[in-house]
Amino acid sequence: MRKAIIFDMDGTLLNTLEDLYLGTNAALSQYGFPERTLEEVRQFVGNGARNLMIRAVPGGGDNPHLEDCLRAFQKHYGQHMNDHTGPYEGIPELLEKLSGEGFSMAIVSNKPDFAVRELAEKFFGDVIGVAIGESEGVQRKPAPDTVALAAEKLGVALCDCIYVGDSEVDLQTANNCKIPCVSVTWGFRGREYLLSLGARHTAGDTQELYELLVSL
Repeated sequence: MRKAIIFDMDGTLLNTLEDLYLGTNAALSQYGFPERTLEEVRQFVGNGARNLMIRAVPGGGDNPHLEDCLRAFQKHYGQHMNDHTGPYEGIPELLEKLSGEGFSMAIVSNKPDFAVRELAEKFFGDVIGVAIGESEGVQRKPAPDTVALAAEKLGVALCDCIYVGDSEVDLQTANNCKIPCVSVTWGFRGREYLLSLGARHTAGDTQELYELLVSL
C-alpha cells in the first residue's frame, strides 16, 4: 500500500464549475465579448487561468484584450470563488477516513496558488496541510514539478504516491510522474472520455475511490 495521495482540486475534490463559469463570463462581458455556456467552460478548464481565457475569448491568444480579460477574471474569481463552490458528496468523509488510516495527503492544482491555498484551508484544512497551485518558477501540470514538490513537502518518495484527478491533464501528470492515477468520473470529464485516453482506474463514487486507493 502506498503512503500518500495527491489530489487534483477542481472536478476532483471541489465542484468549482459554477464560480469558474461566472468569473469567465464576467470577464468576457466586461470587454464586450459573447458569453460562454457552462458546458463550454467545463471543457476549457484544467490547464490554468491563462489557458481558460485563451479558450474563452474570441481569437484566443491573438486577441489584444486577452491579458485584460485574464486580469478581470482573476479579480472576479478572487472575490467570488466561494459563492457556489463546495466539496463533492462524500469527499469530506473520505478524507477523514483516509487520514485516520495514516495516509498523507496533498492538493496540486493548476489554478492560481492563492486560490488553491485559500480553498484548501477553508474546506480541507483539518486533513490536508499541503496545497500547491500555479506560481512563477514551477512548471504546472502535466509537468511533474508540482506533484514532486508536494511529495517532498509530505516527506515521502514520489514513487510512494497515488495521484487522483478527473481530466486528461491529470492522466498526463501521473504518467509523467510514473505513479498510478485514479480518475474520478464525477468531475469535468466523463468516464468514456477518460477510458478513451487510457485511464486504467476509474471511480464513480467515493466508495469506489476508497477501495482503489487502499488497494494500489
